[in-house]
Amino acid sequence: MFTGIIQGTGKLIEKRITGGGVTFRIEPGTSLPDPCEGESIAINGVCLTAYSFHDVTFLADVSPETLSRTTLGDLSVGGRINMERALRLSDRLGGHIVSGHVDCVSQVLEKRPAGDFTILSFSLPERLERYVIEKGSVTIDGISLTVNSCDSGRFSVSIIPHTLQATTLDHLLKGGRVNVELDIIGKYVEKLLLTGQKAPARSEAEGINPGFLAKHGFY
Repeated sequence: MFTGIIQGTGKLIEKRITGGGVTFRIEPGTSLPDPCEGESIAINGVCLTAYSFHDVTFLADVSPETLSRTTLGDLSVGGRINMERALRLSDRLGGHIVSGHVDCVSQVLEKRPAGDFTILSFSLPERLERYVIEKGSVTIDGISLTVNSCDSGRFSVSIIPHTLQATTLDHLLKGGRVNVELDIIGKYVEKLLLTGQKAPARSEAEGINPGFLAKHGFY
């Protein structure tokens, strides 16, 4: 698990095709004390397994499935990437709970200045609109952000100067593609509610369902 707080921007220094997928050699943009063979590292919001740590680089394999569902195949050698190591239980949860599993690839619809800040708007498939709420959390290329507004087929976020400088967001252009992960809590709540609807005879003591929530004043 991750928090969406980027620890540094690394560099892709090698990209080679391997068995239908690709293997990346990555140079971290920050120190990796006590690297652990096989640890999880999020690259542009995608959870990958890091191995073969050598000097200041490591390798990570990207499967055909991951290539088909993310923007990792678009990365070019020499390009900057957002990086975050997996969360320790003792760490601060500075962003929100992020799994590193991308829900969709979205397109940048707009990028405009707003004083010292930058407003970014992204496309959103209709099937995922219900998971995005105003002032809720969303992950863009691994970065935990707060939703400013959401309308049919789109949502926007406001980027502070520090985030713009410390991540790859400064290089985004209109029409560019990004990895989007939506709030995992909302997805689990929906799953629990739908399960309750499919099994109306289930007792309230057995789990959370619409009747349980209504009884306790949640809706």
